Amino acid sequence: MSQETIAIEDSSSLKKRLANAMKIQRRRALLLTMPLVIFLIISFVIPIGQLLWNSVYNPTVSNVVPNFAIAIQQWDGQGLPSEEVFETFVSDLVVAKKNREIGKTVGNLATRINYALPGSRSLFTSTARKANKISAPYKEGLIALNKKWSNPQLWLSLQRNAKDFTPAFYMAALDLKYDDQGNVVQADKLYQIYMNNFFKTFKLSALITFICMLLAYPIAYVLSTLPLRQSNLLMILVLLPFWTSLLVRTTSWMAILGTRGVANEVLVYLGIIAEDGRIQMIYNQTGTIVAMVHILLPFMILPLYSVMKTINPTYMKAAVSMGAKPSYALRKVYWPLTIPGLAAGSLLVFILAIGYYITPALVGGADGTLISNLIAGHIQKSLNWSLGAALATILLGAVLILYWLYNKLVGVDNIKFG
Repeated sequence: MSQETIAIEDSSSLKKRLANAMKIQRRRALLLTMPLVIFLIISFVIPIGQLLWNSVYNPTVSNVVPNFAIAIQQWDGQGLPSEEVFETFVSDLVVAKKNREIGKTVGNLATRINYALPGSRSLFTSTARKANKISAPYKEGLIALNKKWSNPQLWLSLQRNAKDFTPAFYMAALDLKYDDQGNVVQADKLYQIYMNNFFKTFKLSALITFICMLLAYPIAYVLSTLPLRQSNLLMILVLLPFWTSLLVRTTSWMAILGTRGVANEVLVYLGIIAEDGRIQMIYNQTGTIVAMVHILLPFMILPLYSVMKTINPTYMKAAVSMGAKPSYALRKVYWPLTIPGLAAGSLLVFILAIGYYITPALVGGADGTLISNLIAGHIQKSLNWSLGAALATILLGAVLILYWLYNKLVGVDNIKFG
């Protein structure tokens, strides 16, 4: 065997051993990351998937009156449905009245239609109680029982909501509705609450982020320029809120900002305001802003500090020695170097502010609540899970769009958390 042949065989054997070693490394890496992947799927991917599903899927009507849900789809929407549709509806109501399964009661059907036609809940519940007494002709029997059954809009609403997959909840979340002709129009002003709350949430989140930026920049600068011993001592004060319960921090602001709280008592004592002129600083947007700035400020300070700590102080000295004024050197030399930390802190604070729930609920009142409070209200109180899911999905989509714009304007690669 020639030396050339031996060299080729050795090279081939080396490639096989290298390939096997790479396979083992990939398997080991896969096994090491598998617990994290499973955790993310269970705690993140599946809940978001369920959220998206619930925002468009609502089989309440078809669960309660399944035969009617199929029959009503054959109606052309003109006048009133046929006698056969009325008969099917009454028959399904009689069965549903006897059915006690969760999610298949007439009360669930009544609640579902009441979202689209407020005030119609009692119509379904009262009709269901007397449904077994209605006989042919069923159309005349239903109308004789209650004249509201002669309203074509009621049947159009039943037809739209009888579909398991519906955009109705997204329409409600965007303050839209169907008119008498079936066109999508703006909801009545009385029911236009969600879009205004979305705008208010983003406006307050942006304002909170801006205030945190103004407060955090000088604090982080001082921390980065002080000797290590002193900066560590001050850093403890910055991190102190993390060691205190969020609920305690929020309720402490209630004691400080209340009309009989510390802030008003000091102002009255100093004679700045009169006893009867106490300032309302809580249960409004002011209380929400103050409390959330206090809670979120460390999330802006820490990224800024981590970036400022790496900036060589000789850069500013060199700029000043070359004739630049300190303010000009700060603006042209120091500020651009801190943008990665500023971008990271701004993104972190803004996204956290959008989703805050406890603080606005406690100190915000009716004026200072955010969209997260409305979402929680639908999930916990009104039990309109589909509308809550639609609102949450719109909020998630808006955040992703803002993140995309942020990446285009600033660049995610320029963000540094430390």
